Amino acid sequence: MTTFADLGLSQKVLSAVTDAGYIHPTPIQAGAIPHALQRRDILGIAQTGTGKTASFVLPMLTLLEKGRARARMPRTLILEPTRELAAQVAENFEKYGKNHKLNVALLIGGVSFEEQDRKLERGADVLICTPGRLLDHCERGKLLMTGVEVLVIDEADRMLDMGFIPDIERIAKMIPFTRQTLFFSATMPPEIQKLADRFLQNPERIEVAKPSSTALTVTQRLVASHHKDYEKRATLRDLIRAQADLKNGIIFCNRKRDVADLFRSLERHGFSVGALHGDMDQRSRTTMLANFKDNNITLLVASDVAARGLDIPDVSHVFNFDVPIHAEDYVHRIGRTGRAGRSGAAFTLVTRNDTKFLDAIEKLTSQKIEWLNGDLSALPAPAESHDENRGKRGRDKGKERRGSHKSDTRSAYTPKTEEIAIVEPAKVEVVAPERKTDKRPHQSNRNNRPNPANDDHRERRRNHHRDHDDGPTPVGFGDDIPAFMLIVANAKG
Repeated sequence: MTTFADLGLSQKVLSAVTDAGYIHPTPIQAGAIPHALQRRDILGIAQTGTGKTASFVLPMLTLLEKGRARARMPRTLILEPTRELAAQVAENFEKYGKNHKLNVALLIGGVSFEEQDRKLERGADVLICTPGRLLDHCERGKLLMTGVEVLVIDEADRMLDMGFIPDIERIAKMIPFTRQTLFFSATMPPEIQKLADRFLQNPERIEVAKPSSTALTVTQRLVASHHKDYEKRATLRDLIRAQADLKNGIIFCNRKRDVADLFRSLERHGFSVGALHGDMDQRSRTTMLANFKDNNITLLVASDVAARGLDIPDVSHVFNFDVPIHAEDYVHRIGRTGRAGRSGAAFTLVTRNDTKFLDAIEKLTSQKIEWLNGDLSALPAPAESHDENRGKRGRDKGKERRGSHKSDTRSAYTPKTEEIAIVEPAKVEVVAPERKTDKRPHQSNRNNRPNPANDDHRERRRNHHRDHDDGPTPVGFGDDIPAFMLIVANAKG
């Protein structure tokens, strides 16, 4: 069986690999490393979790033992789609390059330009960055790309999804044509194949698994759920509690807003949980990932920012709270578990609105995914939750406040009974209004003490105007018409 010593790596690299506890390379490493050491272009296609990162880090360390970097002129360039992936590659160089004295510069967003500029001025043997931050430094005049010998484009399909291809094309024009290019992707749709043909010169194609395949070490199951959010959250909680072998798990959502909502819900129900999405600042994202890796939290609710390439070796479970819209994302999500030969489990919550996305996933992976406890036809009737009842009560109160009386055919405004009726044990007697004989204001008892009889009379008149609107309804008041609007104007003025 092939060992790392058979691949042509330097003694310094082999020593670091041995100290890390690795003896035998993975298929993608065994196929890519010898050709990379021969300065050949590489097109590497392998499912996530198979060691693609080491397949370019190890040969680059061997090649960089000769030569020296100059200020602001990096010798090698590695492009990553996200900050987390870039930071992870930097950790790999730190681990496997501990016997080398190489300058590794990490250029990602969320870090001050001044600190990154100081690293570039010392000279960078390895430059690891996201495309946007690299172009920012180039536009500021802090980088010269004419000394780049090796270009690595990692997670190319993710670059395509995130819209980085125009940026990569700009960067490629800054780099010498004679460079060596290492191109890696977990999936190979036609768009990525066209991109590879544009960037690579007579590449060596290493394909250790069919494109868009899933790891055999991952047990996949579908879980039927109602589409309402509170019902899906309840289904997810029951599913998590049912996993006796759960060590830790990543829960994927399609939207950042759902990540925050689900995180708060799980936290309220007593789960050890954290959240990770693209709107978080870099320090919070780094801290959250570190807590998850160190087992300080059991569950991590995340968007697809955590779906690609993150090397957390011992994730036991993956839960898809939402079926991914893009079928390729399913491959990457469930690839967070079952890594390095370990077994894992992946559960996907499916509603009746997700059938077309599920069909696309099964078509892409060429496999039928089994249901856990019956398919969508076995769903019970949806039950109301406390949240929904609160929402209904709030809507009903709103209707009452707006005075909705669509079923009342008597008048536009229905007063309370006690305002117009004298209730007796056997009947309700409605007080009939008195007709006015004099339109002039009532003058009696103006200067005298108020007469209770007159007060009763005025109250009946107010009730008459309020309850029996014989004239046209004033426009713009709806059912709540002020009493003064119903008083007949004095013609004599």
